[in-house]
Amino acid sequence: MALHSTRFLFLPRCLLLACVALAASGSACTQEIKIGLVAALTGNSALSGEAITRGLSIAIDEVNARGGVLGGRKLVLVRRDDESNPSKGQLAARELIEKENVAIVFGGIDTPVSAALVNVMQELKRPYMGVWAAGTGITHNGKTPNYMFRVSAVDERVDLAMMKYAQKVHATKKPGAILVNNPWGESNQKGLEKASAELALPLAGVEKYGANDVDITPQLVRLKNAGADSLILVGNAAPAAQVMKSLERMGWSVPVVSHWGISGGRFNELAGPRYKDVRFMQTYSFFGKQNPVGMKVMAELKKRYPEIKGPEDILAPVGVANSYDAMMLTALALDAAGSTDGEKLREAFYKVPEYAGLIKTYKKPFKTGDNDALQDADYVWVQFDGKNAMPVAQ
Repeated sequence: MALHSTRFLFLPRCLLLACVALAASGSACTQEIKIGLVAALTGNSALSGEAITRGLSIAIDEVNARGGVLGGRKLVLVRRDDESNPSKGQLAARELIEKENVAIVFGGIDTPVSAALVNVMQELKRPYMGVWAAGTGITHNGKTPNYMFRVSAVDERVDLAMMKYAQKVHATKKPGAILVNNPWGESNQKGLEKASAELALPLAGVEKYGANDVDITPQLVRLKNAGADSLILVGNAAPAAQVMKSLERMGWSVPVVSHWGISGGRFNELAGPRYKDVRFMQTYSFFGKQNPVGMKVMAELKKRYPEIKGPEDILAPVGVANSYDAMMLTALALDAAGSTDGEKLREAFYKVPEYAGLIKTYKKPFKTGDNDALQDADYVWVQFDGKNAMPVAQ
């Protein structure tokens, strides 16, 4: 009996050692694959981090329910709070890669944070997947090879779309730009100047405001005096709300077309009565007729979060939608790579097959030289009605 007992005790140890050896060689085994998230989980943009978490979690559970990836390995989400701070974002990404050994790092709403990760991901040779921050330079960064991918808006494409929208809907002839004074604002200034030249639509001026400014009246007065007949607004929810409050104090009823940063917080609560006047872009809306994936995700949101009764209860929907599709594309890339090796996974994103997603059907979503899966034709336009971002005329 002692001999038989020894045999049965020895067998699991052999299997364990074999599993460790397979893992060390990059082969599939039963251990989990960690998916990292560096995003704002506290502070004014915490809503964005929660929305991204929800989209990722639904996608991960769906992938795991159908058998996982790489022959049965399950995915698990590991989060870190960047507090909208680039330095903290860099530390968080390093910790996720070097200590948690995540296969990929997903990023959050803040362009300055995501831009600060470009060199980190390059150094550590691990792919990044952006699902909100739209700074053009995040993916168009001049790196070879380029580890930065994105399923989200791109500033340069959004800037052209905002100018076209102001021209079409508001008949603008001389838009003025009011931009947050940080790398995201700089990214959009370049995009707006390029769009202005392309459309032969002169800008009345470009003004900047600080993220903590409470009075933007002087900048707005300069744009008004320069003849601006519409405003292009770029900023996250809290600072952009101060722009609208300043407009209200001035009594200037000028049309406002905004980037989507205002949807990542409590803009409708913070901006005063003028919040309804802003039309802004999104990559997805849960309002209106949904495709099969949209109906499935909506049903899952209702199941998991009792407060969600319909699309009006989904806060920061682009965070949910972008992260869901990005996670599904990542799962396909992992299988295409046959490994969690960072370089193999990076190359595999260019081999992702056609995928019928939530936002659209992706056909070769990533191409060498273009690591952005969404185009300006994929954007939709909305405005707040209460807390709801309702689709408006295109």
